[in-house]
Parts: sequence; structure tokens; C-alpha cells
Amino acid sequence: MAIAEGRTLSFTGPEAIDVAVLETFPYEGPTQEIVTETREFSAVCPYSGLPDFATLTITYVPSDRCVELKSLKYYVTSYRNVGIFQEHATAKIAEDLFKLLEPQMLEVTTLYNVRGGFETRCTVRLPKAPGGR
Repeated sequence: MAIAEGRTLSFTGPEAIDVAVLETFPYEGPTQEIVTETREFSAVCPYSGLPDFATLTITYVPSDRCVELKSLKYYVTSYRNVGIFQEHATAKIAEDLFKLLEPQMLEVTTLYNVRGGFETRCTVRLPKAPGGR
């Protein structure tokens, strides 16, 4: 008999994501691509309350500012008790960073640990291509 079946751990909603903590610093150099990656991203499955772990990769070409890394770490950590689908977490990170940085290009990819035999990779690229969704 499965004792854990139907059980759920408590979690918070997306309103707990701390966008206000994000900070930037001015960038005036040549065009360059910046890649920031962490293997420490986690959020929570909104069905079970169990953690989903992922490698988070943020790639962007700055316009006039860059994201400050300590503030980014606090922002990313604010997801750890949030119940959110993997696809929605990836999109939210991309949208929040695009609004903050107004970069020439931004790509956010999450590669989630295998669950149920499936490896899930989500990627959001902004700005969207003309005619794209």
C-alpha cells in the first residue's frame, strides 16, 4: 500500500517570487553575449508540492545594463517554495529579466532533472520574432 499516494506538501504561489530584489549596473562596452548558469534552481510541483530541480541558463546581449549577480541569486532563490509549472517558471524568469534589462536579446533555458523518465528542457527567447507567439 502506497502511504505517500495523494499526499501534498505545502507551498506558496507565484506572488512570492521576489522581482523587486533584482538590480542592474550600467554597461557601456562592446556588444557581447553574457551567459550565466546555475545548477541550483528549484521550484515546486503545483500538484505534489515536491521540488523540481533544474539547471538554469540565462543568455543575453545587454543594451545599456547588466543584471547584478547577487540580486539574481536572491531572485532565483525566491522560487524555491513556489508552486509553478516548469514551463511557466521559465517564461516568468524570461519576462522579468527582459523587462528589467531591456536587452538586445535574451534567452532563458531550464533543464529539469529527469522525472517519470522524462527530461524536460524549456527555452524562451525574447524579443519574439515578428509574427511569433
